[in-house]
Formats: sequence, C-alpha cells, structure tokens
Amino acid sequence: MSSDLSLNIDIKEPRWDQGTFMGRAKHFFTVTDPRNVFLSSEVLEDSRRIVENYRVGIVSPGLTEDELWRAKYICDSAFHPDTGEKMILVGRMSAQVPMNMTITGCMLTFYRSTPAVVFWQWVNQSFNAVVNYTNRSGDAPMTVNQLGVAYASATTGAVVTALGLKSLTKHLPAIMGRFVPFAAVAAANCINIPFMRQRELKYGIPVTDEDGKRLGESTSAAQQAIVQVIVSRIGMAVPAMAIPPVIMNALEKRAFLKRYPVFNAPIQVGLVGFCLVFATPLCCALFPQKSSMKVSSLEAELQAQIQERSPQTAVVYFNKGL
Repeated sequence: MSSDLSLNIDIKEPRWDQGTFMGRAKHFFTVTDPRNVFLSSEVLEDSRRIVENYRVGIVSPGLTEDELWRAKYICDSAFHPDTGEKMILVGRMSAQVPMNMTITGCMLTFYRSTPAVVFWQWVNQSFNAVVNYTNRSGDAPMTVNQLGVAYASATTGAVVTALGLKSLTKHLPAIMGRFVPFAAVAAANCINIPFMRQRELKYGIPVTDEDGKRLGESTSAAQQAIVQVIVSRIGMAVPAMAIPPVIMNALEKRAFLKRYPVFNAPIQVGLVGFCLVFATPLCCALFPQKSSMKVSSLEAELQAQIQERSPQTAVVYFNKGL
C-alpha cells in the first residue's frame, strides 16, 4: 500500500455517531454547507474517485483521514445515495440555505398583494418539487405524468391555502398577515412531499438488513420516511418564517425603513438566511438518515419474505430521503 492511511475507516456511514442528535447535527451541518454549491464538476468527480478507490482498497498517495472524509462529504452532497447520479444543483441540500433564504425572504416581504402571493408560492413550490424529487428515497424513476400531477397538486394547494388565509386575516392585526406564508408552506409540504414521492407509497422503498443486504421494498417504510421528512421540512420553516416577521413588524415602525423602504427585502432575506443556516441542518438531524423499522411493523407479505430469506433479521433499515 502506498499510504499509511488505514483501510478500516467505514466511509459507508457518516463520520459522527448517527444514534445521537449531536452526531446527526454535525453530519448535516457538513452536508448542507452552502459552500459546496460552488464546487466545480472536477472537484466533485475527483472526490467521487477518491471515495470509490478507497472502497476497493486503493488509497491516493499522501491522502489523510480528514481529506478522505472531506471527499466523502463532497460526494454525498452532490450524488444521490441510492442511484449514484449527480443531483440537480438547486435540489441539493447544500443549496437549501441560499435558495430558501431568497424565496422565503421574498414571500415574507411581498405578501400584501394577491399577484405577489400567487407568484412567490408558485416559485416556492417549483423549488420544493425539484428538492423533493432530487432527494427522494430509493432508485425507481418517476414518470413525467407523475411529476406533473405532483407539481400541480402541491402548487395549487399552496396558492389556495395562502389566498384563503390572506382573506381571513384582512380584519386581524397586521402582524397576523405576515404568518400567512408560513401556514401556506406548511400545508404545501404536507401535499408536495407525498405527491412527489407517490411512487414510494405505491411500490415501497428498498429495505436492507444491518449489513446493507437488500431484503425487498416496503410501503410501510415509505410512509414512515415521508412523515419524518414532512416534520423536518416544517421544522426548518418555523424559525425562518416565524422570527423575521416579528422583527420586521417592529423595524417597519422605525424611521429608517419608513425613509428607505427599499431595504425591507434585503433585511428580510438576511434574517431568513441567518435562521436557515441553523434550522436546516438541525431539523434534518431530527431523525436518522438511515432510518429503521421492526420487521413486525412491515407488510405481512414482506415479513414472510424476510423470515424465509433472513430469519435472524428483526430490524430493517432504509434511506428516508431528505
């Protein structure tokens, strides 16, 4: 071997203990690092080469453990864990903060007029559709028709919710109107994610044993995975869409913003960005990426299949998606 680096480092798993919230938080702070968005294709491919070589026992001369983990996380941030395909740039978790801070900041700023509400909810759901598809669990493709139905359903749901709540808050204090975008986003997540991942709900997602051996596909695992992702996504939106409105409501009463209203949107986007830098990784860390389920909780048919092929297996594992 041309390097002193040990070949016993398990890079199939994250660097930090995923059985603890702190370990998962460290993992996702690395995965969602916005700086990864600016990495070139050459850097991404080089990182993938380092990781793939290491897995077959080939170590680049002079490679350190920190460099290996850095390559692994760059690889994870850009390539789908199940399919291995390079993910769409704006759909990667590393793009969540810069994209969401811009879209959410504008939703919170331009919430007063109906055309603005419709436009920014449409933009947000278009972005969410890309993210949900990019970070789906499993390796089965979706048809163009399925994608179209999911996109139309989520966008319609978000716009209808936003406009309905907007009309209800007309006679309430002004600050209540500022929370309409959050309610619409929460409702849309409950629609968008299941629709974008409807194939998983119909056909199931791959489940494996502790060693990664594929045991079949489970719709029960898909349901658990999607619920966890919905909770995480709504959690991400809470700080970014609940804290800035309170601050902006106070700032808009001050002389500065009355005199220079053009700074309203930039300040709002900045506040949202600050919240998302912490909320995104911390809410991704609410549940393990490699989720688990008891065999007894799976569909009866799959239980029988696992009992026949791997009778000692009591728990199965699956990628819940993001």
